[in-house]
Amino acid sequence: MPDFLIRQIDAQLLKRLKTRARRHGRSLQREAQVALEQAAGADADEVAAMLDEWKRRFAGRRFSSSVRLIREDRNR
Repeated sequence: MPDFLIRQIDAQLLKRLKTRARRHGRSLQREAQVALEQAAGADADEVAAMLDEWKRRFAGRRFSSSVRLIREDRNR
């Protein structure tokens, strides 16, 4: 896997990233990787794979209509 170097990171940004890494129980490097992955988003193949997985998980299930609940919420 290739390396990626970021120079001249703002001290406050680095501090926030370190805090976030501690909160999630990850290394600083892994937290930066996760942040970059989230910022880059998913490509079309990844989205298709996720949708296929959700279709498989919910295959054969029936769900009740949420229309009544939405209307009640709007009328509040």
